[in-house]
Amino acid sequence: MNRRFEDLAARIDASYATTDAGDMDADAVDETIGLLDRGEVRVAEPTDAGWIVNGWAKRAVLLYFRVRGLETIESGPFEYHDKLPLKHGYVGAGVRVVPPAVARYGAYLSPGVILMPSYVNIGAWVGPGTMVDTWATVGSCAQIGANVHLSGGVGIGGVLEPVQAAPVIVEDGAFIGSRVVLVEGVRVGREAVIAPGVVLTGSVPVIDVTGDEPVEHRGSVPPRAVVIPGSRERAFPAGRYGLPCGLIIGYRDADTGSKLVLNDVLREFGLPGPVAG
Repeated sequence: MNRRFEDLAARIDASYATTDAGDMDADAVDETIGLLDRGEVRVAEPTDAGWIVNGWAKRAVLLYFRVRGLETIESGPFEYHDKLPLKHGYVGAGVRVVPPAVARYGAYLSPGVILMPSYVNIGAWVGPGTMVDTWATVGSCAQIGANVHLSGGVGIGGVLEPVQAAPVIVEDGAFIGSRVVLVEGVRVGREAVIAPGVVLTGSVPVIDVTGDEPVEHRGSVPPRAVVIPGSRERAFPAGRYGLPCGLIIGYRDADTGSKLVLNDVLREFGLPGPVAG
């Protein structure tokens, strides 16, 4: 971290530790949210050692709600009453936004992003060339990579507290099928394919059934994996019942598109194909 960010982080941490609103450093909070909005700081970022969480940036997001009051925001025929302003400057950012898509100030949208009627919350980072399809939601602080497709109705959960917790991360080139839900800091690896209807949390297992024995993952999907909805049996006092899980039934070939792979694999198992929008 450079010296400027170290000083800013110290000011944010000091403000977060106080309970007196008059002692909060509103200038530091505003500066940090501006950095998030421009993509100069990220709540979480990839490094050679893996993803790291910048907790001070998450604390700044939480403080932003405390230092701002409610205000009326008018945008064409729409009226909002909120503590946070809307994001703006899409032409200069090279971003396409289809009405009535909404992104909050403090979310970063890279050049080439397309927002169909959808929602992106504060602290989120969306990579270049990514499509956020109709009624998809990108929760607070979620990190979405480059050339990702979030299909219609996808729900990417937000993670603000605890501040040290990793947000939901979808890495470059992933395809997330319609009505998929990813919450509790789930991480989807590069170029993975998630079939429609899969729900993953930090505790829902993702089970690789491509080999002779099942291999279980929790909280993450391996790169290039093709995941479909599944269930696993569990005993309860009242009997045995199925609980949801994700099943890895294949892996993408390096030269094959995600939609084509998913269609082929799902056809093999007699399941419906992906729905994008």
